[in-house]
Amino acid sequence: MASVVDVCNKGLDKVGHGPITSLADGTKAANLCTRNWETIRDQVLRDHPWNFAVKRAILAPTTTAPVWGFSYSFPLPAGCLRLLEVRDLSTGDYEVEGRAILANTTALYIRYIDRIEDPASFDALFIDAAACRLAFELCESLTQSNTKKNDLWQEYDDALTRAKRVDGQENPPAQFEEDDWLAVRY
Repeated sequence: MASVVDVCNKGLDKVGHGPITSLADGTKAANLCTRNWETIRDQVLRDHPWNFAVKRAILAPTTTAPVWGFSYSFPLPAGCLRLLEVRDLSTGDYEVEGRAILANTTALYIRYIDRIEDPASFDALFIDAAACRLAFELCESLTQSNTKKNDLWQEYDDALTRAKRVDGQENPPAQFEEDDWLAVRY
């Protein structure tokens, strides 16, 4: 079971830096990890629809309607980092504004990426990708090497590609509804 310190140490290994004992150990590396970890975690979660972070919710509208354009406003769940799918049972039209979805229906069914903070819930490929991204962010401060930093970005990109391939194999192929624009060809 990984911890935040384990993920940070994996990133520090990629930079070529020694490990930290805790996020509060007072070293430069620990301070950098503490300052950057939450942002990096959320960015990596947003970069790919990780199966372990996908959640579903049924949203009810707030009592305050939008000023114009739509009839209802639905607040996004507190941990929502990225909206993946919205199912509006009436028109299908919606817009995201701030931390709300605007639509013309009384209930929305959504799938989204949730902010997962417990490292025990992380997928192994997510840990690798997060460590690569953290290493990329810390590289300049710890090594002053742009070449190493570029290599770490490539490693992050490769880690995401590998994760997308594996995550994609865990789900059946997506079925898309045929709309009028496509149906007119037949």
